[in-house]
Amino acid sequence: MLLRKQFQNSPTAARVAPFGVFLLLTFCQGQFDEDFRYGFYLLKTLVGAWLIWEMKPLVAEMRWAFSWEAVIVGVGVFVIWVGLDGFYPKLSELTTKIGFSKPEPTNLWNPHARYGEGSALAWLLIATRIFGSTLVVPPLEEVFFRSWLYRYIVRADFQSVSLRYFALFPFVVTSVLFAFEHEQWLAGLLCGFIFQGLVVRKGRLGDAMTAHAITNFLLGVWVIWKDAWQFW
Repeated sequence: MLLRKQFQNSPTAARVAPFGVFLLLTFCQGQFDEDFRYGFYLLKTLVGAWLIWEMKPLVAEMRWAFSWEAVIVGVGVFVIWVGLDGFYPKLSELTTKIGFSKPEPTNLWNPHARYGEGSALAWLLIATRIFGSTLVVPPLEEVFFRSWLYRYIVRADFQSVSLRYFALFPFVVTSVLFAFEHEQWLAGLLCGFIFQGLVVRKGRLGDAMTAHAITNFLLGVWVIWKDAWQFW
């Protein structure tokens, strides 16, 4: 309740702080050994769900909405994400080439390889990952990028900016920042453009949340079906 009171005092904090906490936890997740990393992801998912629960009454636009456009966009972005793989360097490869980071050994997120093919623990972790990417990540990211950041760039009083409002500069900046949050940065950039376009077209955030959830769910299914763990 204390956290919710803090959110009540600041519409910006209600939209930025949950994403910031989740992003910080994502960064910390990669700093531990493999076993702890899996457990930490479960903790991060639970914290993310709690943050959504706390912000939900205060962020009016964070409401799931279903439409045929959301389904088409969700499936289409999934196809783009998978289809482009292998045709451009990943973010870590780019940062290594320009000297921003050092090469690191490949460390795929694959519970089957760690805990045994078909083990109960492996499937629990996989189910947690699909749950988190489908139902936790989309609300947090869409609220931050396409509800707050896009409109805040337009005007500090972001709540006075309609979700239907289109402006080229925030459209590009928001999508670029969204892209570099992902290892598959090019797919992320196109994804940012498409999701933001959907918000502008529909005038609400819920369709983009649904599209984002569909994309992430299909990607999770693809990862398991094709052993394409590089996407996780």
